[in-house]
Amino acid sequence: MTFLQRSSAKGVPPVPFETEDNNIEGVADIVLLEPVTEDAFVANLKKRYKHRRIYTYLGNVLLSVNPYCDIPIYTPEYIDRYRSRNLYELPPHIFAIADDAYRSMRDRNLDQCIIISGESGSGKTEASKLVMRYVAAVSVKGHRIDKIKSMLLQSNPLLEAFGNAKTMKNDNSSRFGKYMDIEFDFKGEPLGGIITNYLLEKSRVAVQPPGERNFHIFYQVLGGADVSHLKSLRLSRNPEKYRLLNNHDSYIADTIDDKAAFLATKAAMEAVGFRPEEVQEVLTIVAGVLKIGNVEFQPVSNIDGSEGCLLIKEYELRDLCDMFQSPDSVLQTALTTRRVEAGSEVVAIEYSATEAHSARDALCKALYSRLFTWLISKLNENIRVENHGKRKCLGVLDIYGFEVFEHNGFEQFVINYCNEKLQQLFIELTLKEEQEDYVKEGITWTHIDYFNNEAICDLVDKSHVGILSILDEECLRPGEVSDESFLERLTQKLEQHKFLETRLGRRCQNDKSLAHDCFRIQHYAGAVTYSVAGFIEKNSDLLYRDLSQAMFACNLLLLKSLFPEGNPSRVCLKRPTTAGFKFKNSMNALMKNLHMKNPSYIRCVKPNESQTASKFDDNVVRRQVKYLGLMENLRVRRSGFCFRQLHLQFLNRYKMLSSKTWPNWSGPPRKGVEALMKELRIDLVEYAVGISKVFIRNPIMLFELEEKRRLHLGQLATLLQAVYRGWRCRHAYQKLRKSQIVIAKNWRRYEKLHATCMSL
Repeated sequence: MTFLQRSSAKGVPPVPFETEDNNIEGVADIVLLEPVTEDAFVANLKKRYKHRRIYTYLGNVLLSVNPYCDIPIYTPEYIDRYRSRNLYELPPHIFAIADDAYRSMRDRNLDQCIIISGESGSGKTEASKLVMRYVAAVSVKGHRIDKIKSMLLQSNPLLEAFGNAKTMKNDNSSRFGKYMDIEFDFKGEPLGGIITNYLLEKSRVAVQPPGERNFHIFYQVLGGADVSHLKSLRLSRNPEKYRLLNNHDSYIADTIDDKAAFLATKAAMEAVGFRPEEVQEVLTIVAGVLKIGNVEFQPVSNIDGSEGCLLIKEYELRDLCDMFQSPDSVLQTALTTRRVEAGSEVVAIEYSATEAHSARDALCKALYSRLFTWLISKLNENIRVENHGKRKCLGVLDIYGFEVFEHNGFEQFVINYCNEKLQQLFIELTLKEEQEDYVKEGITWTHIDYFNNEAICDLVDKSHVGILSILDEECLRPGEVSDESFLERLTQKLEQHKFLETRLGRRCQNDKSLAHDCFRIQHYAGAVTYSVAGFIEKNSDLLYRDLSQAMFACNLLLLKSLFPEGNPSRVCLKRPTTAGFKFKNSMNALMKNLHMKNPSYIRCVKPNESQTASKFDDNVVRRQVKYLGLMENLRVRRSGFCFRQLHLQFLNRYKMLSSKTWPNWSGPPRKGVEALMKELRIDLVEYAVGISKVFIRNPIMLFELEEKRRLHLGQLATLLQAVYRGWRCRHAYQKLRKSQIVIAKNWRRYEKLHATCMSL
């Protein structure tokens, strides 16, 4: 691919896009695409992907198509190449987005955020790591600063080990959302950071979909720890021996080296400041989760006719109690019975086998999710900024993509709600930026109608009448509550909402595509059907107090900090907040944070479902183009002016097209642009000259300018070559003539001396 390179001469403008081979490899900025159709959009991405051009601009948005293979475009040479370059100066690249955000933060004192989105398997996690790697490479060097950079970078393998898992769509799928704020001083030196996590998929601890694995750390410990370490953790090497891992042989992953990953995870924990004893405690709890998962119960009949349960595999519980430093009886009692206060009396109620298994799974999920939260809290303690001076901030958001599975539950519901909020932010900020630019430059702006998903967001999170509020009310309501009663109440309150459908409502009574225990939401990305099974349990997110007290009673110090509510001296009658309430509040806080920053967008696209290199499935990509709102964004960009550039940059780039501006223009740049466009006889409807920028309406005109520039550059190159060849010949002739004069002069002198000598 041929690109015009930046000259080192002062005032030479940046190259806004590829100049000579758009027909061969597709346009690098899709705003310049003709025609503006979905087919042309997908075809352009495909054309570039086939030539290993995985990055494409959509204005200031970067589209990244996952190559599913290594491409050598992230080397230190590429980092140096993109350092301190303007956004459109070089081919599209994630380093260009990272550099633009970093320099805007450092030089213009604007807090930045880079929002990375896309569905599972599209490359979001790798994109976030590349952004952090680039920022670490280009920021200031120094021993203290390098230590901070190392800690920030090493947070990635640590969080991946505990928060990522192999799924059907991705071998390293993030099962949580992450937002990292990296803080800098006025010189651009990193001072530290803070990480916020969103909704760990803790249900994966207890059960995984067929063909998927549990979180990486479990397999890393079994595959990477040495024999003595495994023995101290009461574990064996074989994952088949653990109920939480032996899911349809899915523990086998040829593409993952668990042993190497374990060593990397331990190194990361040490790098970010974990003490050896803390690392051991963390791994002990990981092993404990596996042990608890192996505890089994069998049903027994009590004397009063009720069903009780009997603990089997007692050796697993004994190992667990040794590891957690707890008496056997305390944990066994908590797993088989629960205490209920009846007036002034406390009554012990025995679990049935089914209830005991549910309590066991609830403890596994609580242990792991609280450990994950503690890890992030500990990580934040180590990387948090120490001084309190004035700081600048660059945030990186790596959040789950829109999810649609054969079976969609509570997790998919809140994940897709998150995507609705981000889509709302994306459209709002995109239009807002466009409008503000036109107003600031004095350009007339034509309002563009677009799909506003505010009604869908309100359907989910509006106070008192949204789905989350109805779910909370049902969870807190006294008496018998169930997933079915939640669906009934949902139908009663929201039956008339145009974006919600339930089989209990009049509109969909005969819709056989909608099950009786499901509801359907018309999301911006399309319709998704959710099964209400498990909504009440997952939203309540309750752990019986007996289990919390059993964990607090353990002498393993970390457990006491994970279960503070288990402290017998701590009496709290307040019901814990629900999972949905906490997630809604965290989303509102995230949106408020992002609104205060200048956003950059990276939209990750998955080219196929099989994670195969060089395969581009048009239908898979087309679906993502639709739900990411890329065509809508393209039309917004094209509705006004497809291209804009500062007067001086535009003038320097195209000044050779006019005799009035070539070779130099001495007046104000705006007057030079107006003189240039007037001499080129371009219709006024095709462009507008603002206060500091020139706006081009039609990409065809821009391509024509580029073609004229290319021809003039050829003519200028020919002229330069002719002048150079003339100069070289003239210089050679002058050297020969000078040499001839010197030779002739010396010859005459010689002859004169020779004649004098002969006459003597």
